[in-house]
Amino acid sequence: MSGNEDDWLALKPQEPSPSQCCGSGCKPCIYDVYEKELAQWERAKAKQDKSLLMEKKEQVNISSSHPRASALISNNSELNPDTFTAFNISSVEQLTEDTYQYKFELPGNSSLQLSLGQHIVLRGMVNGLEIQRAYTPISPGNAEGYFEVLMKCYEAGLMSQYIKTWKKGDVVFWRGPFGGFPYRPNKHGELLMLASGTGLTPMLPILHSITDDEEDETFVTLVGCFRTFDKIYLKPLLQDLARYWNIRIFYVLSQETSLKKLPWSYQENTYTGRLNEDLMKTIINSCRRKPFVLICGSSAFNEDMSRHLKAAGIEENSCFVF
Repeated sequence: MSGNEDDWLALKPQEPSPSQCCGSGCKPCIYDVYEKELAQWERAKAKQDKSLLMEKKEQVNISSSHPRASALISNNSELNPDTFTAFNISSVEQLTEDTYQYKFELPGNSSLQLSLGQHIVLRGMVNGLEIQRAYTPISPGNAEGYFEVLMKCYEAGLMSQYIKTWKKGDVVFWRGPFGGFPYRPNKHGELLMLASGTGLTPMLPILHSITDDEEDETFVTLVGCFRTFDKIYLKPLLQDLARYWNIRIFYVLSQETSLKKLPWSYQENTYTGRLNEDLMKTIINSCRRKPFVLICGSSAFNEDMSRHLKAAGIEENSCFVF
């Protein structure tokens, strides 16, 4: 089977633009997928056999569809690290002025089967530009028939412009899973979780895993850093988790000046200001066992926490950064 040079050039895979990489170290990254498709194209061209491209073309039909494509595509709603799969939005809930919780359908009683703290990559289209960002589902990894994702929308964020248009019944595209924290029950005496804003998301599946397992006696100290009391996400869920004998939750509110306005049930376990070196030492000294630390937030937050932990005598090999 032969074709002229123009025909083959039209079939050549396009190199991704920087906006299409979510920057979260996924394996495979979209650039890895491109290299694989390019090698496949080069093999097919060398043999002048276009049938060797058929597998790629079937995948591309799904992953290059418009984000509002027909819901029929989502009949095969199984995550795949290499290609995007369509999922229906079954509910949209606004949690704060800029944060939303989205629920996505899975067929029948199927489950994403994510390992703890794994993230998935969303593909969006804004003004003809394809962008990709990583998010961590907050639903338990074995949740059947659905998964949930917490998302913060930024005023100037490209992906946020796309997310803000979502409504129930829309179809969006995900691939994954990637990353994760290799958690084993009772491996660590105590987990110290340091989360800033939506950095809370990878912590929740781990907390669910611990509270659902009666044999798991790991202590957990979760420190949630938010700007104000109103910005704390998922308060009812966190209050429920804090009732378990082995779970403690502290809040650090950088823009609150007084605890007196807060409900009394929050005053005892909330600090104003920032999570600085002194407060870090206070929290570590209150841990019941030597903690293994999980960190998730902005790169600036992660760097600050690593520095404070080092000053408090916590070794680098006792930390994991999402």
